[in-house]
Amino acid sequence: MSHNNHYDVIIIGSGAGGGTMARALAPTGKRILILERGGYLPRERENWSSQAVAVDKRYSPHETWYFDERPFRPSHPHYFVGGSTKLYGAALIRLRERDFEEVEHGGGISPAWPISYADLEPYYTMAEKWYYVHGQAGIDPTEPTRSAPFPYPPLEHEPRIQQLNDDLQRLGYSPFPLPMGVKLGYEDGQEGPLTVLSNFDGFPDPTESKADAHVIGIKPALQYENVSLKTHSYVERLDTNGNERKVSSVVVKQDDGTRVNYTADWVIVAAGAINSAALFLRSKSEYHPNGLANSSDLVGRNYMSNNNATFIAISKEPNDAIFEKTLAMADFYWGSEEWPYPMGFIQMLGKADEVALRYEAPE
Repeated sequence: MSHNNHYDVIIIGSGAGGGTMARALAPTGKRILILERGGYLPRERENWSSQAVAVDKRYSPHETWYFDERPFRPSHPHYFVGGSTKLYGAALIRLRERDFEEVEHGGGISPAWPISYADLEPYYTMAEKWYYVHGQAGIDPTEPTRSAPFPYPPLEHEPRIQQLNDDLQRLGYSPFPLPMGVKLGYEDGQEGPLTVLSNFDGFPDPTESKADAHVIGIKPALQYENVSLKTHSYVERLDTNGNERKVSSVVVKQDDGTRVNYTADWVIVAAGAINSAALFLRSKSEYHPNGLANSSDLVGRNYMSNNNATFIAISKEPNDAIFEKTLAMADFYWGSEEWPYPMGFIQMLGKADEVALRYEAPE
């Protein structure tokens, strides 16, 4: 193995986990390699096209996945520097203390985590600063304890959304400003990028005002000479060479079909929930017949998703808001009298135009 192919740390994936970790480790002086299976998402006219993004799936992988043996092309994840955060909505909400404990849901028991909210709280605070999170504490009755206020003030409601906020308050609910990761241009005391919120939620952002893992994590990390990024580098497997506890080699397949082996003292797998599991399962060996990190035989067996539903309300009053994704409520986060199980958040989404609505509408 060439010395040039050995690193102190290899990070697999450049999305929310990998990109943030790269920025955190960059100042240590350690020799760090970031491996990303995709390239840079192009800045182009189609970035803000509902037809291209939602209907044609221009930025979605050309892969075939299966659900109950039925093939489909996934809309997510996204294989770019920055991962799926390149198209995420940038609503950045902390888990609550009870989320880390055993929780009974309508469909079963969610077991307790091996760590607590208190263990992560300092890192939440750091991440909110890095990711330019705009919010306001003290309104949501379910919010967790904080060691510091939000680093930036909340995005201002537009008049129609402010009216909705006031109406909800009159009904006895506790709506609050949705914490959003966005660079408005004034946060650092200097003029920033042009912020276009109308095409922010679910679209790539060529202005780079969206706080995604590429802009917030990878770019600052690459300012350090000890950090390097290799794109179009698909990690096929992790070899252990008979060692039960240590990865001996990271096998990478490049776009031209050639394979390169890298080694590191530490290997961080941050390829997303589905692809991290797939990588572990691809890394079977005599010593790990079920794949890596899979003594339970549960890796890849449990469905993971951003579980949500979208509702459209018909109003007699026109909604002239340009960016309405500034409001949320958690009054039913832990359930209600009618349903004693957690139901999560209710939040506004970005504007949907007729192209996206027609595509999503049932036939």
